[in-house]
Amino acid sequence: MPSGKRGRFAVGTPVLEAARTLGVYVESVCGGRATCGRCQVEVQEGSFAKHKIVSSLDHISHKGPKEERYDRVRGLPEGRRLSCSATIQGDLVVDVPQDVQVNAQVVRKAATNRVIERNAAVQLCYVEVEEPDMHKPLGDLDRLKAVLEKDWGWKDLLIAPHLIPQIQGILRKGNWGVTAAIHRDMDSSRPFIIGLYPGLKNEAYGIACDIGSTTIAMHLVSLLSGRIVASSGTSNPQIRFGEDLMSRVSYVMMNPDGREAMTKAVREAVNKLIGKVCEEGDVDRHDIFDCVFVGNPIMHHLFLGIDPTELGQAPFALAVSGPLQYWAHEIDIEVARGARLYTLPCIAGHVGADAAGATLSEGPYRQDKMMLLVDVGTNAEIVLGNSTRVVAASSPTGPAFEGAEISSGQRAAPGAIERVRIDPQTLEPKFRVIGVDKWSDEDDFGEAAKATGVTGICGSAIIEVVAEMYLSGIISEDGVIDGAMTERSPRIIANGRTFSYLLHDGEPRITVTQNDIRAIQLAKAALYAGVKLLMEKQGVETVDTIRFAGAFGSFIDPKYAMVLGLIPDCELSEVKAVGNAAGTGALMALLNRTHRREIEREVARIEKIETALEPNFQQIFINAMALPNKIDPFPKLSQAVTLPPRKNVSEDGVAGDATPRRRSREDRAARRNRE
Repeated sequence: MPSGKRGRFAVGTPVLEAARTLGVYVESVCGGRATCGRCQVEVQEGSFAKHKIVSSLDHISHKGPKEERYDRVRGLPEGRRLSCSATIQGDLVVDVPQDVQVNAQVVRKAATNRVIERNAAVQLCYVEVEEPDMHKPLGDLDRLKAVLEKDWGWKDLLIAPHLIPQIQGILRKGNWGVTAAIHRDMDSSRPFIIGLYPGLKNEAYGIACDIGSTTIAMHLVSLLSGRIVASSGTSNPQIRFGEDLMSRVSYVMMNPDGREAMTKAVREAVNKLIGKVCEEGDVDRHDIFDCVFVGNPIMHHLFLGIDPTELGQAPFALAVSGPLQYWAHEIDIEVARGARLYTLPCIAGHVGADAAGATLSEGPYRQDKMMLLVDVGTNAEIVLGNSTRVVAASSPTGPAFEGAEISSGQRAAPGAIERVRIDPQTLEPKFRVIGVDKWSDEDDFGEAAKATGVTGICGSAIIEVVAEMYLSGIISEDGVIDGAMTERSPRIIANGRTFSYLLHDGEPRITVTQNDIRAIQLAKAALYAGVKLLMEKQGVETVDTIRFAGAFGSFIDPKYAMVLGLIPDCELSEVKAVGNAAGTGALMALLNRTHRREIEREVARIEKIETALEPNFQQIFINAMALPNKIDPFPKLSQAVTLPPRKNVSEDGVAGDATPRRRSREDRAARRNRE
């Protein structure tokens, strides 16, 4: 972890060797002599239902002389092991800490350049307070409140309790001139003094944070100017407990301290990320006075310390769906002592505050066009609508689009294939990998890729390679690899009763198997079925514009997404990636409290659709298994791309009428997905 790579190794294999075999390049400068300390790892303990194993410290070798010497001379943090010396003795879940990762996941959630009108919930107010007078027996706090009302119009002020013992010292240190940080979210609520400083203080900051199941993205912002001071991201450490959302819920259900462990992990990651953006922006973290958080329902609950068990089973009940306000310190967020924390409302059991943030950012309810907004992840969140009506649903796509359940799949990291093209005549591929500017068929690609290697295939390339295999005739519309193609190219190789496509003949050897294609079909059919059901609810045959949200969506090529049948037919020019729209929505809510009321109002109006309860879901899902779809036309796509003629190939790769077997297989797939 967090790459998600897994494999089987002989007892006694060094952990470093296992990692490198899997394409996880843990750094080791000293050549395995246990002197550099760059290859540190951590073993996670517990039952991991996703992997069907129990990981234990008893399953790794005891510290040997080399590790003991290193620990004695240079010090080894508690819980860390040197992977060059430690050997595998049983089932293990191994964490590669962020500070030692060479091929750390690329967190691609950049800041927005959108201009946001500023109306922050926090205001700094400098005042000069009257000195004490024997003839006016008002206390220091009361005189402070009086001058804040006189100079700034603040009435009925409350004060954060921790400030009361400090007031007299602050007033006298500032020679009776002080700056008060005032927080008021709603106009109807009473304002709070959340900070008090001697003299003039002329800067206050806030953070907008999107807690995703895979990554956490954060913006540090000046609340006075609206300037984004720094942006950064990190992997969500909860990955070690389960790659997808349901596996994390299962972990909570199976481990008594599971919820506490995941809550602690995500809060620690958020605090480290705050430290990182503050360091980049040269800001004191105690000058952060307001925080806005978004996340899917399970991330939302775990971050707030709420048991997510009810979200793992029908009727998928949220503990709370509305917006929430906290003192940041109450949930262990290390910022100003009086800082406030706001979470956007959740839309439904599996359509969370992140979808609300994306909806605020893109505003389908603000326009006449029928907009489809999709955040593709382990659980896709779908919003469809216009100014008249907005509907929303979730779709259980699973982790296939993020590299899990794919034989050579991995998360987006240096060395991962991210773009693929296949020559329709020769069936020869070319590809690009993250961290290398050249295509694989260009001169000096091998030299350029030495540092990263070619380690696996990430989500954007998984979509492209399956679509390219379809366009070049390697697979049929039913997603079956055509075994007859072995006569045309050695890239088509037998794999038992099925066939695979050899994408990279190197170390490691990267192939696309029949099972890989089936996993992508199941994921894309689930997403398309959710979209189609929302279109039926809206009474429309087509959509006018499509927006891909999220880090993954930013790197999906719209053409290949449509060829795959991931999204409905639309003008390709109207399909756009909008980046981390959830984070942008959080940023809007941070800088302008009016946006908080706006999205609270709109979420209350959005109609939530539970796709699993729709009677025609199974048939829509079955039709969506085909590429791009069994019955839905794609006229706009056909104008831009030459789709191959239809052909049926049986599961064992033999051309012929495979309809009866296909229908049986797809029926089973639909039932599994529905469950």
